[in-house]
Amino acid sequence: MKSFYPGDIPQKPGVYIYRNQFGNVIYVGKATNLRKRVSSYFQKSRQNNNDPKFRSLVNSISSWEIITVKNEDEALILESKLIKEYSPKYNILLRDDKRYLLIKINLNDTFPKLSLARIRKNDNAKYFGPFPKGSILKETIDFLTRYFKLRSCKVLKPTEKDHKHCLASRIKDCSAPCIDKVSDTEYKNQVDDMLKILSGDIKPILSDLERKMLDAAKNKNFENAAKWRDSITNIKAIFGEKNRTFRNTHIPSESGMDAVLELQKVLKLDKPPTHIECFDNSNTAGTLPVSSMVCFKNGKPSKKDYRRFKIKTVNKPDDFATMVEVIKRHYSRKLKENAQVADLLIVDGGKGQLSSAICALKEINFPTINVIGIAKKQEEIFLPNKKESIIIDRHSSAIRLIQSLRDEAHRFAITFHKSLRDKRIEESILDDIPGIGKTRKLAILKVYKSMKKLKQDTPEEISKKIPQIGIKLAKIILDNC
Repeated sequence: MKSFYPGDIPQKPGVYIYRNQFGNVIYVGKATNLRKRVSSYFQKSRQNNNDPKFRSLVNSISSWEIITVKNEDEALILESKLIKEYSPKYNILLRDDKRYLLIKINLNDTFPKLSLARIRKNDNAKYFGPFPKGSILKETIDFLTRYFKLRSCKVLKPTEKDHKHCLASRIKDCSAPCIDKVSDTEYKNQVDDMLKILSGDIKPILSDLERKMLDAAKNKNFENAAKWRDSITNIKAIFGEKNRTFRNTHIPSESGMDAVLELQKVLKLDKPPTHIECFDNSNTAGTLPVSSMVCFKNGKPSKKDYRRFKIKTVNKPDDFATMVEVIKRHYSRKLKENAQVADLLIVDGGKGQLSSAICALKEINFPTINVIGIAKKQEEIFLPNKKESIIIDRHSSAIRLIQSLRDEAHRFAITFHKSLRDKRIEESILDDIPGIGKTRKLAILKVYKSMKKLKQDTPEEISKKIPQIGIKLAKIILDNC
């Protein structure tokens, strides 16, 4: 398991992520105090926990990472999103498809109205959220609809006929644009004023509600005063400053342009490293060696630029030789294609891997490029022509960006290696079946690509697709798979 130092973890709200030895996410949790929560998993008093699931989880943890957020609500939303993205083995709750509510308004409608949704669709509507406090949100949306006198009817384009059956206009909750009580322009202005609230401009409405609350209290109408007070509390809770920045993001991350600029400052680069490439190697005792390259642009993953490599010239555990082969292959292709050059190259490793990468670039006469290495033990950063490593403040967004690249490259390499290993294990099954020689094995793999696909067919279907395989032999193959 990754070395655990409580002091490395801030006492802030956020999400913690546990991975197994293959780099797969096995558990995602949230905490109001990350240091206290994560530390609790590794306390001696909990090692004798009688829950087999808990013991299995702790024994499976190979590495961990954290993402800090501003408050508990953000942690709750982020935890839910990550669980849905990774489907971790040890997460039981939130595994259903429950989603937090969004506010939706389609400004292309004749008379736009507020509604709630759980899925953000590509329907030209405007969405705000997600919001974790569903019951409060529903109350607040009803209140804003009445406050700004927007329509609440379900009809897409209400007419005078619909107005006859409408209760909202009778109690003056709706401005009734369907019968021209207000013009299209006036109704649009009502909508625009409401949109300011959803965007976080809540001072004007809070001032108005506070005035109404004080007036009601002054007139000893305490029931109404309490209603205005509750509306004020709800609006602050949902649209207040502490929630606004988070709602406009998908998953909060310290990786972004702020981190890129911080990294430029820390490494003393001539320009911001907006295009970063990171390499990692993976093998099992020298077998099936592979390497991966992940790319971040503007501090975010650019998955279309990811690359993976089967190692061709190295047949034993040798990270240095592997790094040389991969760097040469990747950047020789870039020279040939005159492709965009990265601002920064990161290799997962210390001085040896860094030197190997630099030598490989020199051998192919690649233009000068910034290269650094990151060693896992103390998260040391190694720079060319520098004997001593540097340690970046562990709370810096720059080190978080480097770690994100390194971890993503590791995950990508491990996933590729595992897929090749599983495929080889499956294919080796064929070698043990009497009657399956090299020719038939190649014929099977050419048609089915994997044993998983083969097992989905009947003996008759297999025999039909592969003339060299009779029904009897197809049955034997399926019995042994």
